[in-house]
Amino acid sequence: MKNSKLYLYFICMVSAMGGLLFGYDWVVIGGAKPFYEPFFGIESDPFMQGVAMTTALVGCLIGAMVAGVLADRFGRKPLLILSAVFFTVSALMTGYFNDFTMFNVARFIGGVGIGVASALAPMYIAEVSPAHIRGRMVCLNQMTIVLGILSAQVVNMLIGSGVETEWGREWGWRWMFWAETVPAALFLFMAFFIPESPVYLALKSNKTSQIKEAEQGGLKVLFGGHGYGKILLLGIVIAVFQQWCGTNVIFNYAQEIFGSAGFDVDGMFIDIVITGVANVIFTFVALYTIEKWGRRTLILLGAGGLGLIYLVLGTCYAMGVTGVLMVCLVVAAISVYAMTLGPVTWTLLAEIFPHRVRGVAMAICTFALWTGCCTLTFSFPSMNAALGSSGTFWIYSLICLLALIYLWRNCPETKGKSLEELEEELTGRN
Repeated sequence: MKNSKLYLYFICMVSAMGGLLFGYDWVVIGGAKPFYEPFFGIESDPFMQGVAMTTALVGCLIGAMVAGVLADRFGRKPLLILSAVFFTVSALMTGYFNDFTMFNVARFIGGVGIGVASALAPMYIAEVSPAHIRGRMVCLNQMTIVLGILSAQVVNMLIGSGVETEWGREWGWRWMFWAETVPAALFLFMAFFIPESPVYLALKSNKTSQIKEAEQGGLKVLFGGHGYGKILLLGIVIAVFQQWCGTNVIFNYAQEIFGSAGFDVDGMFIDIVITGVANVIFTFVALYTIEKWGRRTLILLGAGGLGLIYLVLGTCYAMGVTGVLMVCLVVAAISVYAMTLGPVTWTLLAEIFPHRVRGVAMAICTFALWTGCCTLTFSFPSMNAALGSSGTFWIYSLICLLALIYLWRNCPETKGKSLEELEEELTGRN
């Protein structure tokens, strides 16, 4: 069984469950936001609102920063198990505490789990998958992320309809977080049954000087004049752009975005679920296109397509357009993102780095990604207040244009190539 495609799918899906929890934990806060804020008495305190929204992101930064180094030292599997522990503990604690400080501690723990899982899951999947289906298998991680996002959106909608009752105000937002406990515990249980990455096992058994260098310090090797600097820069740009393309503010600030488009709270929840469904559908499209069209084509399509959609969306905001057209534009942006930048970012990051620096390089890029997410989340309210929704989306359109130019010049095609072939091509080493 261990040599069968079925077993490969099993271990990749178990690893990708970290993505499902990543997606759920990341988005559930947005739906709970209108309800836990009055409970904690911070509905009129923008600073504390920002703290609650970004505490988990700080945890993401920490988790991503340490994941690569620890994975190279202790292996991929133990770190995936650890992330499952963090998810489970955070899900229970977040809904339990009545104290705002402890609420944020629980969110921070969950954020560490997100950071670890987001760095390791795509890397692990790439290392266990053959070249001809590697892109599709890494896309499974993105698929579980969007399924986690949709699950959080549906749970928020179902529970959110009852928060006006006394039970809802006291317990509704708690159950939004507690619902994560079931998949988190399942991930924790199943993670014990996956094997260690063969690449890590090879690193531990191979006694060549290159492997010894990697064991002594991935950062030293990465910045040691081996031709990895340009690849690392490319990875950082791809990671940060996935966040600063602007699409993810739709999930975190749906209330403001759809409110500006003329929708009330009930309409907001329905619109959010619509975007979640589009997110899932077009991630399925990516499972097909990533091996047919290639990574480079998709990431360029994403940058150009989002730049155009945001230009139109910003113009519509400036003209005071509301209603269905605005929902259609937002859904179009989510759809383009879901079949391009969403999955392709993780695929490219898992592919472009050589074995001996993959752990630490992936950690650096994931850290950069979550830094981008942090700054995006912090900056949107201020940008939206200063520039309006129109100016904000015009800024995102400009970012997409600049990224398109850079990626056109620097992003390689990795489709169908082994990780060893990519190392030779990208570093110029034989």
